Amino acid sequence: MRTLVVGATGFVGRRLVRALHEQGHDVVAFSRSASETAFPDGVEPFDGDMGDPDTLGGLCEDVDVAYYLLHSLTSANFAELDRRYAARFRDMATAAGVDRVVYLSGISGDETDLSPHLASRREVETVLADGSFDLTVLRAAIIIGPESASFRIVDDLTDRLPVMVVPKWVRTPCQPIGIDDTVEYLVRLLDAEETRGGTYDIGAPAVWSYEKLLRETARLKGRRVFIIPVPVMTPGLSSHWLRFTTDVQYEIARPLAESMRHPVTVNPDRDLHQVIPIDRTEIPDAIEQALAA
Repeated sequence: MRTLVVGATGFVGRRLVRALHEQGHDVVAFSRSASETAFPDGVEPFDGDMGDPDTLGGLCEDVDVAYYLLHSLTSANFAELDRRYAARFRDMATAAGVDRVVYLSGISGDETDLSPHLASRREVETVLADGSFDLTVLRAAIIIGPESASFRIVDDLTDRLPVMVVPKWVRTPCQPIGIDDTVEYLVRLLDAEETRGGTYDIGAPAVWSYEKLLRETARLKGRRVFIIPVPVMTPGLSSHWLRFTTDVQYEIARPLAESMRHPVTVNPDRDLHQVIPIDRTEIPDAIEQALAA
């Protein structure tokens, strides 16, 4: 099967390219720096920029399945860019006769009062759904891995702040997922025909909170943290606080922090594990693997 990974040099994309290649798929790896990346032998790099149509000729040619992993959080106008890029890709995939598209989106709780980040993810889902291909959407909360922006914020906080005064929504329920499980779901859904046209949530076996995630990350590093939730720190205010507490680019950290007020847990009615049961990684094990890497 000829598969296209759009966003192939990102945190998820590089691992997905490798996993698809190991499963015997013909893989096209698309990004602005694809040819500079050490993909496995046999992977076809495709240098291009979704913002520059002149670089996209033939991108979707003979593609059976495309994974769309682009997110533009590094730009102040990320929602506008994501909308434009998704529409451009949708039209190209439709014109080329791509059979199926898979989009990795975000869990957003009850779908009300969405942060700009989560609202943009929903908008991209809607844009892609207008294509002639079968769209499968996977929604995840924090993906735990060594290059995950969300997990890097947690890691940095536990390194630098033995005492944290944090928003009260640090106790918001969340259901992270390890990067290996994320990639396994993305690959295995190709053999699950019933997932065509569906929207699914993916997560670890247990529901935690951001506070518990911070405490467990600190424990596994041999540290101890004191967390003091306060009701007066808004998501906007706490995002400015991140300027001084994490190396994650502020343009990325801010929309992620603003999204943390929402419970992000797997909806049992959309749980992909019910369709594709895998041996899911427990959250402490996923944290330990990320720290080791």
